[in-house]
Amino acid sequence: MVEKLNLAILFGGQSGEHEVSLMSATAVINNIDKDKYSIYMIGISKDGKWSLYEGDIENIENGSWESVAKPIVFPADPSFGGFYLLSNPEKIYKVDVVFPVMHGPKAEDGTIQGLFELAKIPYVGSNVVASSSGMDKVISKAIFKSYNLPQCEYKAFLKSDYIEDMDTILNDIESGFNYPVFVKPANLGSSVGISKCYDREELIAGIDEALIYDRKVLVEEFIDGLEIECAILGHNNPEASILGEIIPCNDFYDYEAKYLTGGQSEIVIPAPLPKEKSDTIRSIAIEAYRALDCSGLARVDFFIEKATGNIYLNEVNTIPGFTQISMYSKLWEASGVSYTDLLDRLIMLALERFEEIYG
Repeated sequence: MVEKLNLAILFGGQSGEHEVSLMSATAVINNIDKDKYSIYMIGISKDGKWSLYEGDIENIENGSWESVAKPIVFPADPSFGGFYLLSNPEKIYKVDVVFPVMHGPKAEDGTIQGLFELAKIPYVGSNVVASSSGMDKVISKAIFKSYNLPQCEYKAFLKSDYIEDMDTILNDIESGFNYPVFVKPANLGSSVGISKCYDREELIAGIDEALIYDRKVLVEEFIDGLEIECAILGHNNPEASILGEIIPCNDFYDYEAKYLTGGQSEIVIPAPLPKEKSDTIRSIAIEAYRALDCSGLARVDFFIEKATGNIYLNEVNTIPGFTQISMYSKLWEASGVSYTDLLDRLIMLALERFEEIYG
């Protein structure tokens, strides 16, 4: 009998996407092959406390796991190779691979990945640089520009500059774009803190909302188009899934439309596009994945402008949502890879990347 791998599944975290992570991790834990993996469920509270949770899986999503979880320490020292309970530092829980099912800052941005690089433990997903570049939309857009990948026009600014000269920044935005525009925190996902703004009053409110979550704000021109998503899987030779289209139930695919409306947004898989257009988008998705040097997984989002048919790369999500309604797993399922097999492949890719680096 093959010995089980000790798999640490991380969830929660200190970002604005804490609750999304709880939903994602619940789905992953429910679908992972328990015959292959011994699961450690490790939760991180909003104030950064790490704990081992050993209770019912359904209590992760509702947040009640925190009241019974046991505080742990996960050292960066590679001689440990795992973690220990704060109440019993003598016993080390050995970890073969980590699956960080976490989104947003201090989770998806290279922070967690850096810890496991120091601890010399394989982990699912991209490395520190790819994770941080993918998380920061301004940095990733600059990288995509250097690769001549098609994008919409955008402007970015810091909170300090906005406070110092608000009118200049507002005038610059209005001289560069027609309304509506999208305003986003540079470092966040799941559509948290995003606003679609139709006039200056809404623009100011949208900037104020984005600045709750980040010191850097991104403003993008509005593309009246189809919202298309592609899932990528792989390391040195990444594969692209078939495409899906999002038809949001709200004005755009915001947090409410994604997670709070009971699935009222429509997901069309495969996206109703000509083969040539689909192949072009899938090719660009792989180019964007390689441009950031991603590994394991990513979801790449696009717009197709209705009036022109032009393709615009929107962003790359290095740890996309893994809830039951998330596009990443749905796209691979439609491409012939079941949820459980997908999780297996991601774990094997983590071990493959680790072996390539450390031998």
